[in-house]
Amino acid sequence: MRTKRLSRSSSSPSTSSSSAFEGLPSVVWTIFAGTIVNRLGYLVTPFLVFFLASRGVTGADTTYVLGALGAGNLIGPAVGGVLADRIGRRPTMLIGLIGAAAAQGALFLAPGVWTMAAAALLISAAGSTVSPAAYALLADAVDSERRQRAYALFGWGVNIGTAVAGVLGGYLAAQGYWLLFAVDAGSMLLYALVVAVRLPEPKRPDQERRPNDGIGYGVVLRDRLALLLLPLFGVQLFVYSLTEVALPLAVRDSGLSPAVYGAMAAVNAIMVVVLQPFATAWLARLPQLAVQSAGSALIAVGVALTGLADSIAGYTVSVVIWSLGEVVVAGIAAGIFANLAPAHARGRYQGAYSWTWGTARFGALTLGVTTYTTLGPTTLWWMALAAGLTTAATTLALRKRVEARTNHTLAA
Repeated sequence: MRTKRLSRSSSSPSTSSSSAFEGLPSVVWTIFAGTIVNRLGYLVTPFLVFFLASRGVTGADTTYVLGALGAGNLIGPAVGGVLADRIGRRPTMLIGLIGAAAAQGALFLAPGVWTMAAAALLISAAGSTVSPAAYALLADAVDSERRQRAYALFGWGVNIGTAVAGVLGGYLAAQGYWLLFAVDAGSMLLYALVVAVRLPEPKRPDQERRPNDGIGYGVVLRDRLALLLLPLFGVQLFVYSLTEVALPLAVRDSGLSPAVYGAMAAVNAIMVVVLQPFATAWLARLPQLAVQSAGSALIAVGVALTGLADSIAGYTVSVVIWSLGEVVVAGIAAGIFANLAPAHARGRYQGAYSWTWGTARFGALTLGVTTYTTLGPTTLWWMALAAGLTTAATTLALRKRVEARTNHTLAA
């Protein structure tokens, strides 16, 4: 049984940070290093509103550009998943990274609102094609027992790069916005070089494709268990995404300065970077779907506590709680989905999961903000708590089905 194998493989007496990622192959570490480099250049998006204002784009016109940026996250993952299975992991990552780098230059040089919106759409669409291919490549490189750790390491790299980028971006923006675009594009091209030189393309098991699988997402849509899990994970990701969307609004409405939100972001980044390796090592011994449910409940409680906060101390408490939840769930959902996927369809399964992530963020930007501004903050926080706890409990109820399916896949 899978749960027994997990217990044996992770019950080592050592729970140090090194044991969390010990034994992962070089492919995983290469993607980890490339991800840090790539996320170090994640500079334009956080400062996009300020850049647009410097170009005279304000009000409703800003909404068009930001909306295009969000819409790209609905296109890229779906395309990336198909391409990863169709043409390969490495080519898909290279297309996404080079395309996003070119789009950065196009956005900086764009002469008007609509050309800026088109470039923003291309940035997010091309950039988000990379994740499904990278996730599929990680699943190819490690066995089912180590996939959660590989995905947790990937997420750790994202947080390390993002934390440094937050500090770097403020400095570069003060020197000139062109530096933000140059570093963004340069980091993407450097990651593309790493992919081209250091990452091998795994042999794709085309011979395992069943006649009715095709090349689209029919293989996922016919998977009833996947269709149950996707919306559950999507709601949990929506609740988490409110930390990026509604938390700044709450801080502002409390009469606190933007620096307070920056401090809260720093608290989150520090906690994740410091605690992630230790938490991954310790939690790997436990049933992963149960851990996912517990972490999701922590995130929901922490996000809901934002509604009670009106001081720096109150916001710090809420951030600490949902940050602990973020540390707990790291890599689990992607690992579960990888274990459910047939070998020939890993790209599309990860594309479906990444699309759910993009949809959740888009929903937070639209439904979350609309609920906050029209129905009131209290409604949003109660909705987040109810949705988070309900989906956590429902996910836990599916544990036996997921374990049975995973064992069947491994046996096959």
